[in-house]
Amino acid sequence: MQHLLQVSRKVDYALRAMIYLGGLPEGKREPLQEVAVKNGIPKDFLAKILKTLADEGLVSALRGPHGGVSIARPPGDISFLDVIEAIDGPVQLNVCLDDTKGCSLSSVCTMQSVWKAGQDRMLDVYRTTKLADLITAPQAPVPLTHGKTRLKLSSLVDDPVLSAGTSVS
Repeated sequence: MQHLLQVSRKVDYALRAMIYLGGLPEGKREPLQEVAVKNGIPKDFLAKILKTLADEGLVSALRGPHGGVSIARPPGDISFLDVIEAIDGPVQLNVCLDDTKGCSLSSVCTMQSVWKAGQDRMLDVYRTTKLADLITAPQAPVPLTHGKTRLKLSSLVDDPVLSAGTSVS
């Protein structure tokens, strides 16, 4: 089944990689293999994606033993739209919204305004969402036990149904 308006796997992987790289300390390079493993992205596919992002000035890559990839600009300066368009080109909901090609039905079409409004709203979300908005600080693993101390599951799970009086030994 085809899913209309679904983001491509390539764009999804590009955004994941960019958010990950944006969360690294400034100036830190990460080996391609690490980025791939930590984000569940096939390494060869990620290499192609990062090449495209580097060509568009969003990623910096350095070969060699101290090489790796890093984000080329601050994550607060890179929008979702920047990454999407670097990978897939301009976003367009319907061919009738392509400024380079006129639609012969535009003077009588009742749908064009709906497509235009939907596209404008979507692009606004993509344009205003910056990578920095999506970067979270890495979480330290929480040990389930420490010596003979028992941790209540409620300290690990916010769900009141799951944590009602249960403890982990």
